[in-house]
Amino acid sequence: MAESWNKKEREKKKQQVKREKEERRQERKEKSKESKSFDSMIAYIDEEGNISNTPPDPRKRENIKLEDIQVGVPKLEDRAKETHIHKGTVTFFNDSKGYGFIKDRATQQSIFFHTNSLEEPVKEQNKVSFEIEKTPKGLSAVSVRLLR
Repeated sequence: MAESWNKKEREKKKQQVKREKEERRQERKEKSKESKSFDSMIAYIDEEGNISNTPPDPRKRENIKLEDIQVGVPKLEDRAKETHIHKGTVTFFNDSKGYGFIKDRATQQSIFFHTNSLEEPVKEQNKVSFEIEKTPKGLSAVSVRLLR
């Protein structure tokens, strides 16, 4: 008889657990119906980029033309050529090897140049104007001209 009593108790506990589980499920359903209205889920972003519950003021809205939006990198022909003419002094020049260095006035940086990039012959301590070009080995001066 002890076994049947245990069976009845276990069966009662199982039924009780089922009822509690069903009640919890019903409560969750009711809560989800209340909180899942569209208005409670929507969020807005104000002009500073902060999330808020109120919609933005339509008077502060900016209209942007579709043509003004640029996605990606501009094409090479669209970019404006940036040619900055620098000035400096020839600090070292080896005519036999065909290279030298110019000290830029603005940055005090020593920049390499080759005789192929000279437009006029130069000597050490000459004041020159030049353009800077990036090469795989670093910065290089091109279009080197004497200043008069």
